[in-house]
Amino acid sequence: MRIDMVTEPGDPQRPNEDYVSAALPAAGAGGALVVLDGVTPPEGDDGCRHGVPWFVSRLGGALLELSGSRRDMTLAECLAAAVARTADDHRQTCDLSHPRTPQATVVAARWDADVVEHLVLSDSALLVERADGTVLPVLDRRLAELPTSVRQLSDRARQTGRSADRAAYVRAVEGLRNAPDGSGFYTAAADPAVAARAVTGSHSRTEVRTLLALTDGATRWTETFRLGDWAGLFALVRKEGPRALVTRVRTAEAEVPVVRGKRHDDATVLLAELD
Repeated sequence: MRIDMVTEPGDPQRPNEDYVSAALPAAGAGGALVVLDGVTPPEGDDGCRHGVPWFVSRLGGALLELSGSRRDMTLAECLAAAVARTADDHRQTCDLSHPRTPQATVVAARWDADVVEHLVLSDSALLVERADGTVLPVLDRRLAELPTSVRQLSDRARQTGRSADRAAYVRAVEGLRNAPDGSGFYTAAADPAVAARAVTGSHSRTEVRTLLALTDGATRWTETFRLGDWAGLFALVRKEGPRALVTRVRTAEAEVPVVRGKRHDDATVLLAELD
């Protein structure tokens, strides 16, 4: 068993809004990992006095503890309980109904001698290396598949640079986040029911060699800069380590304009070799 992880803020002058941790039991052949990417709200009020770093540390800690200690609960049930616990921690002081209340993308996995379970919510990613060496990406593609009208707003904002166009795009995306009718995409915020929307699954323990969890600041190597496919990204981390991937992303960010989103983003990578 080997676990190697790195997390780095996109801007050293701002707090890192990612979370990464792993736990191994005192006895037995098992473990759990959690990676979160806090959603940076647009400038302005989000209804919370604590902020995104506080939120991801509370949610991540609760999810890791439950994933490791409550084997009688599914990972989706663990996430629901962690969301509820975190909401209770600031319900009395903050407006949890605010559309910009702190929230995060989620990757969670756990394993024992028999099974490897996974959960992915929103645009962080989990890569599973199978026993035959193939790499399976576990992705929640809903954020990448926004309606054409919203993508057109994004393109217009990028082309014109006008604040009004940017604000229109932000409002459209916010209207789709955690939409109750299932038309949008989902992040972990204050409603435990969102856990049921996560991408979940499992593999026999004998079918899995390695897990690689990444926030979208690290998956830019594949999804933004097109430097290689998922198997290539996995091979890079396996050969050179998580730090090498983040370094390559930072180099690309400095050399190639980012079409959408931040020029530099928080980046987190966790490699867990189970064999």
